[in-house]
Amino acid sequence: MADLKLLAQKATQTRIAILNMIYQGKGGHIGGALSCTDILVALYYAVMRIDPKHPNWESRDRFVLSKGHSVEGLYAILADLGFISETELGSYRGFHSRLIGHPTNNVPGIEVNTGALGHGLSVGVGMALAGKMDRKDYKVYALMGDGELAEGSVWEAAMAGSHYKLDNLIGIVDRNRLQIGGNTEDVMALEDLKAKWQAFGWEVLDGDGHDFQTLVGMLARIPVVSGKPHVIIANTIKGKGISFMENQSGWHHRVPNDREYAEALHELELRMGAV
Repeated sequence: MADLKLLAQKATQTRIAILNMIYQGKGGHIGGALSCTDILVALYYAVMRIDPKHPNWESRDRFVLSKGHSVEGLYAILADLGFISETELGSYRGFHSRLIGHPTNNVPGIEVNTGALGHGLSVGVGMALAGKMDRKDYKVYALMGDGELAEGSVWEAAMAGSHYKLDNLIGIVDRNRLQIGGNTEDVMALEDLKAKWQAFGWEVLDGDGHDFQTLVGMLARIPVVSGKPHVIIANTIKGKGISFMENQSGWHHRVPNDREYAEALHELELRMGAV
C-alpha cells in the first residue's frame, strides 16, 4: 500500500513548486495545474513503472499530459524524481529554456509535445496499440481536462480505444468543472459523463481526485475488465490547495501579484509543516 503521508507531502511540495514557477516565470495555468497535482503525484510516486536513470526504458509505463497547459506540476515531479535537475525549474518560461508553457519531449520523461487540446487520448491510443502489437505489458495513462472533452477528437479516440480492446489504456479526466469560459456545464454540458464513456465501450471508475487512498486504489485495480479501456473521472477542485484560488475560474490563467504570492506560499508552507 502506498505511503499516504508521503504522497500528501509530495503534493504540497509540488504545489509550492507550481506557485513559484508561475510567479517567477510570470505566466502559467495555475488553477488547472493545482487541480491535477494529486493525480500526478499518485501516478508518479505510487503507480507508474518508470526509471529516471533510463527515461526511454522500453518497458516503462507511458504518460501523456493531454491538458498540456497545466504542465508545471509535471515539471516539478520530474525534477524531484531526477529526470531533470531541481535548478532547471528556475528557468521556467525563460529565454532558451526547455521548460516552456506546454510539455515538450526535449525534456527527459516527457513522451510527447502536447497543448493542442483533444489530441492526447489519440496519442495514448497509438501507444497502447503499439504495446499490444509488440506484446509489451506497459500501461498508457492520458490525463485530460474536462473542458477538453468538448473536442470531437477525444471521442474518436474513445471509439478507437474500445474497438481495439485496449485494456492497457487508462484515461483520466480532471473533473474540476471549470474552464476558461466558466462552468463546463454552461459552456458545453458534459453530463451524464459516466454514461457517455460507457456508451463508447469504456469501463468507468469515478472518485475523489484529491484522496490518495481512492486514487491509488482505483489505479491499482485496472484492468477491472479485460479487453476494455478504462477511464477514471477524478472529481477535483480548480486551484486546490490555495484557498482563495479554489473553485474560481478567474485563476485558470493568472499570475499572482506579490501579496497573493506571499499569502499562497504561507498557506502551503503551513500545510507542509502540518503533514
